[in-house]
Amino acid sequence: MSCFYERKFRSPLHWDQVGEKYILGLEAVREASEVIEKIFQRILTAQSRQKSYAYLKRRNIEFSVDEFVFLRVSPMKKVMRFGMKGKLRKIFIGPIEILDRVREVSYYLALPPSLIEMHNIFHVLMLHKYLSDPSHVLSYEPLQLEQDKNYDEQPENIIEEGVKELRSKKISLVKVLSKNNSLVGLLLIV
Repeated sequence: MSCFYERKFRSPLHWDQVGEKYILGLEAVREASEVIEKIFQRILTAQSRQKSYAYLKRRNIEFSVDEFVFLRVSPMKKVMRFGMKGKLRKIFIGPIEILDRVREVSYYLALPPSLIEMHNIFHVLMLHKYLSDPSHVLSYEPLQLEQDKNYDEQPENIIEEGVKELRSKKISLVKVLSKNNSLVGLLLIV
């Protein structure tokens, strides 16, 4: 009998209790195969349960060629990517055009020249659909500059007044609306 620190090895020949008669031969093999089959069925049950939980969050995403997408560029923390790190880092860049579908879940993108050193095939989970909307385009009015390149704000209306008290002094705060519809804040130290 095999022993290690006065304990029996757990092998198919020694699954019995202390004091029981040892089962040898074909009956031991049959009993071991039944136990292995039971273990295999329980593993399959656990796998199917975990798979059902995982598939609740999964969705099938497909893009077509010549469609535009956003590319996720910040999957890892504390990694310097695209010039910024920390809170101010970009999460998505784009819109970027899809050139071709490589496989079922990978796409070939037309990256901008600034990202030429990156591999241009990405998994579908790294992409986000781009919905074009004309209201997203911002219109702006050009500033009227004088010849000496100065820009004067001309106050039109006082919106709000307040006093901020510090330990040793009081500061008067005033919000003023200018003629160009921009807010100007004034500090008056008293």
